[in-house]
Amino acid sequence: MTPLIILTLVLLWQFVLVGYTWTLAGNAADEAVRQAAAAHPDDRQKVCDEAGKDKLPNAWAGDAEVGCTTANGYVRARVVLGVPVLFPGSIAFPFEVEGNAGAIEEDDGRTP
Repeated sequence: MTPLIILTLVLLWQFVLVGYTWTLAGNAADEAVRQAAAAHPDDRQKVCDEAGKDKLPNAWAGDAEVGCTTANGYVRARVVLGVPVLFPGSIAFPFEVEGNAGAIEEDDGRTP
């Protein structure tokens, strides 16, 4: 009975890590698009990358892919994170979690 209980706890912990990674990806995308939408178009990608990784824990920030695109006045952010196996900072599963967010491009008052 003990091995079954331990296996159940390990699986539950892994599901918690998947959910936490999904939450981190969504929040990082929100942060990235919020900052990128207010940034000057020339600085947008740099600002997007920095804002997207800023609040991520180190275990997730290392392999995080953050990118922003702009089309027709709409800024989109995409964050891709790896899901760790049992311990954050260790090996990751071969699948990734993606977070997306969008915002209307803000006028920063400068002329392009």
